[in-house]
Order: sequence, then C-alpha cells, then structure tokens
Amino acid sequence: MIILTYDIKDDKLRTQFSKFILEYGRRLQYSVYEINNSKRLLEIVKSEIKSKFEKRFKQSDSVLIFELSGNCKIYRYGYAKNEEEDLVMF
Repeated sequence: MIILTYDIKDDKLRTQFSKFILEYGRRLQYSVYEINNSKRLLEIVKSEIKSKFEKRFKQSDSVLIFELSGNCKIYRYGYAKNEEEDLVMF
C-alpha cells in the first residue's frame, strides 16, 4: 500500500492535485490517499507530480508518499475499522 498525503495552500492547485490523485487511489481522509502498491503506479504518480505540479508548489506546500511493506501493521478505529475486511454483497 502507498499512502500519499499533502498540504497545499492554494485552493485551485490543491483541487487539481486532489483530482489527479483520485485517478490512482482513494481518499482515506481529506488530504490522505491510499494507492495500490505497484512499482509502476508509484513511478507514474511520482513522474506526474514532478512534471505537472512540482514547479507550481510554494515553499509552504508539501507532498509525502509512504511506501508501506507487507510487514507494516495498520490499526483502524471508528469508520476505518469497516475497511479491514473485504465486504462482499450479494
């Protein structure tokens, strides 16, 4: 799993960045996204950030990408606990 989080001050840039990330993952919280762990996907996301967004970031903006391994533990509480297991509906 890859976790991407950002803090972007400019509303327009933040909205564009959010829409971009939603193409590759799903929103966990307002500025925190989960992306399936794929080397190819991670390289695409990093490349797109560099080419389309990095030049537009201000000194106060930040983007963090965490690449989690299979050994990482995730503890979920509240609504997030519902996402621990796959939900199958018939």
